[in-house]
Amino acid sequence: MDLTPLVPPGQQVIERYGPLGFRISGLIYREPIIVFPDRTIVWPQGAVDEAGLAAVVADGTVELLLLGLGRRIVPVSAALRLALKRGGVAVEPMDTGAACRTYNVLLAEGRRVSAALLPPG
Repeated sequence: MDLTPLVPPGQQVIERYGPLGFRISGLIYREPIIVFPDRTIVWPQGAVDEAGLAAVVADGTVELLLLGLGRRIVPVSAALRLALKRGGVAVEPMDTGAACRTYNVLLAEGRRVSAALLPPG
């Protein structure tokens, strides 16, 4: 099902993902990224820690962070979960493919969502 028509113009839609990177609203990224509804940024080294995800909390609008961790799901540390929670952000770790698909669905629903994505490699 193509959700693109349900997403308001100007929003960042995840069009493709694979081992070599991502296509977000027509632009190619070959590194880990963080996708917000209004922009996409490079995720420095894909660091799954408070400093690496500081941009999500600093954004101030995100309620849910989908954490796409490649092909394997690993637990999020209690310290990171707590740091994000203090910033008003819930976190859901999942494989990257699931994070991409879920992000697009939640974006189409108008949710305040972000996705931090490692290429599935």
